[in-house]
Amino acid sequence: MEQKPDLDIATQYPSIQEMILPGQGLKTPPVSPFFMDVTLRDGNQALRKPWNLEEKEIIFKRLVKLGVQGIEVGFASASKQDFEACSYLSSLAPENVAISSLSRAVEKEIDLSWEAIRKAPHPRIHIVYPISDFTIRNVLGISEKEVKENIIRSVSYARKLAGNYGEVQFSGEHFGDSLENMDFAVEAFQAALDAGADVVNLPNTVERYRPYLFVAMVRKVAESLPQGSKISVHTHNDLGMATATTVESFFAGATQLETALNGLGERAGNTNTYEVAIALHNCGVKVDLDLQTIYETSRIVSRMSGVPIPEKAPLIGDDVVAHRSGIHQDGVSKTKDMKKGAYRAFDANLIGRPEGDRIAFTSQSGKSAIYEILMQSGVSVSKEEASKLQPILKSISESSGGGELSIDEIKTELGKLRSIDASDRKLLRNN
Repeated sequence: MEQKPDLDIATQYPSIQEMILPGQGLKTPPVSPFFMDVTLRDGNQALRKPWNLEEKEIIFKRLVKLGVQGIEVGFASASKQDFEACSYLSSLAPENVAISSLSRAVEKEIDLSWEAIRKAPHPRIHIVYPISDFTIRNVLGISEKEVKENIIRSVSYARKLAGNYGEVQFSGEHFGDSLENMDFAVEAFQAALDAGADVVNLPNTVERYRPYLFVAMVRKVAESLPQGSKISVHTHNDLGMATATTVESFFAGATQLETALNGLGERAGNTNTYEVAIALHNCGVKVDLDLQTIYETSRIVSRMSGVPIPEKAPLIGDDVVAHRSGIHQDGVSKTKDMKKGAYRAFDANLIGRPEGDRIAFTSQSGKSAIYEILMQSGVSVSKEEASKLQPILKSISESSGGGELSIDEIKTELGKLRSIDASDRKLLRNN
């Protein structure tokens, strides 16, 4: 009979008092997040057409420009091409960026990873090995004792290779599935640290549950390991909650966040770098990235990957700065010059978007939309004229199915309205 997971660890939510400092705002951790980017490894391996070396170099340089603190350049032992890419990109690495290659817990693969990245100013060997009860029983088919021995052996081997020069990271694959054996998961991470790991990574390899459950697991590990242990999370987006899971994990003790540009990655992708960065920024966390490069980077990555950006994609989608409802448009108009907008989640300038709030007229729009649209297009209009024009435009929109009207259509109707008003005024004068 399959053992039921112990859910007690997820029953306690943080209180408001734990999240807010009276008179000071939101409470934040004392450190900035370390962004370990996995676009060139996890993101690239999931593409229908993986990038060649020239394309990887372009992405690598965009990551450096963005300012991520770490870059996983590939899986050196996966192929000759991957080894060569890892080696070449390592030679381009700046002094302040950790360069990682992934490896299974196999000595010959660890050798290849180290050989590929050893010339980087800040190399890191990244070892991954399963730790969940389900995977241990159904995939590895060995005991927990043997799993622990394999972790210790592989991490110790990597530690000897890297010496005092490089770093070692251990990832407990399928940590998110470790509800049935959380005590062993903690033991596994402690064993990795004892064997010489500098960072332990807690992956939500397959997203199955609500974010708070995973976050509670992260908190348990953080509280169980020695103070000061470097904890990382790597979450996937199978249920669409990877951003929330990663953001909350930072507040639970994970200081390294593994993310990908445009959320690229296996299946539904990895955590989206931009979403995590701006969510943390909005919460008062100091994010050491060049946020201004986000919008341009997103376009480059989409074009090179062949993966389009949905128009409703948070932050970078074409439609996320558009406002069509009359109530929303009124709020946007009244708060357009304020730091915080009534219906603005972020400042478009913050991420380098060329346009800010965009108001469009549909059958759902009000007079504020007409006023703002015309004024922004350089046409001076009074509030009274906008009010008169609104039912006319609404009728036109409804007659065409409620669709969005172009600026030219709006200008045409404004011209007609003014012509009628001029005729009426002339008639009154003559009378």
